[in-house]
Amino acid sequence: MIEKVSPAPPDKIADRIAGAIADIAYAQESDPLIAVEVLIGHGKCHVIIETGTELPEDRIRADILRIAGIAEPDIVIVPQDAFLARNQKGRFRCGDNGIFRGVPLTGEDLKLSEIAHEFYDKYRTDGKYILDGERLVICQSCVSSVSLRRLYPDATVNPLGDWSGGPDVDTGATNRKLGSDMAGSVTGGGLHGKDLSKADVTLNIYAFLKAQETGETVELSCAIGDETIDGHPYSELMDMAWNHIASLGGFEKFAEWGLF
Repeated sequence: MIEKVSPAPPDKIADRIAGAIADIAYAQESDPLIAVEVLIGHGKCHVIIETGTELPEDRIRADILRIAGIAEPDIVIVPQDAFLARNQKGRFRCGDNGIFRGVPLTGEDLKLSEIAHEFYDKYRTDGKYILDGERLVICQSCVSSVSLRRLYPDATVNPLGDWSGGPDVDTGATNRKLGSDMAGSVTGGGLHGKDLSKADVTLNIYAFLKAQETGETVELSCAIGDETIDGHPYSELMDMAWNHIASLGGFEKFAEWGLF
């Protein structure tokens, strides 16, 4: 059983805004320290940013307007904790405690991901999908249920009828769609809006990619300050995570679909 959502539900809009702000930080510095939380809904966008990087607020506002259509967000920028920031001075070390798991994607995972991408290519609206064996459930906002049933006649389509989605109907928060973004690999903290010193980002990506390569479940643990994980320098794992995110087009693009 697997759930997948499009990049348009409010939670994913929050993830994408957090990712866009991380992109701004990486444009300012090669190795910034940043953590972003976003709460959005009903014409409001609240953003809390912990960072030591100088961020241009006009660029942040422009990205929030571009992604969410909100012109006057509430933005709070504060320094990251001095003790935690000091952990990364001089060399890269694991920035948090955590337990992480990478799980090979199943055929069901891949099939639903393909369906979700197909729908988003056609309908750039709030979409939520579940596949449980042969049972496919499609909830797509702002699209006629009759039209959707023509595409997938055997699916359960909009069980409560046609609906509108987005942040004027619901609220969204960063990292609330990890099941959709990570499939069976859900562990540790959130993927989005954080720099690569955070194990939530780097070790989740590493464990996931290793599981796809080996075909086996990968389980890791780390403690804050660790310099070696799974036999690799933490800085090497950060490079690997960066290469993966860069291949997708940056943190905002990574936030659109997560790990698959």
